[in-house]
Amino acid sequence: MMEALLWILLPGFVALASGLLAWFVMQSKMEVALADQRTTLAEERGALQAERSAVQATFEAAMQAAQEKARREAFDHFLAELTVEQRHYTRENRLLLQNRKSLVLQERMFFRNIPLSDWIEHEIQLEDGVDVDRLVQDMTVFDKAVVNIADIPRRKALA
Repeated sequence: MMEALLWILLPGFVALASGLLAWFVMQSKMEVALADQRTTLAEERGALQAERSAVQATFEAAMQAAQEKARREAFDHFLAELTVEQRHYTRENRLLLQNRKSLVLQERMFFRNIPLSDWIEHEIQLEDGVDVDRLVQDMTVFDKAVVNIADIPRRKALA
């Protein structure tokens, strides 16, 4: 009787053990497949994040360049609308026996048609034979290199 019971239960036990073994093998395969998918997903997310940050950096650089260009163009436009009005005349001072001739140079700065400064006047002593028109062309109060008209080299004023 024991032997008959063994022959009846043994195939059931083997079937149960085979089922558990198959379940563990399939579970391991599923975990490996899930790990592979997670790895692929992480790689794709990393690539997408890197691409997104590269695009964002490019966009920020382009935006900054566009802003700098707009500022530069606005400044150039502003400077283009700054003008200098200049007028000059010669003045003769007669003191006893001396006759001194001087050039009076007047300039003022404008933005469009709005004056930004009053007339700035400078008087320059002239020597005989000096070309006044050439002297006026060479001189300006608003010259970037010359802050004070007294700083103009003598040879430039007399040339």
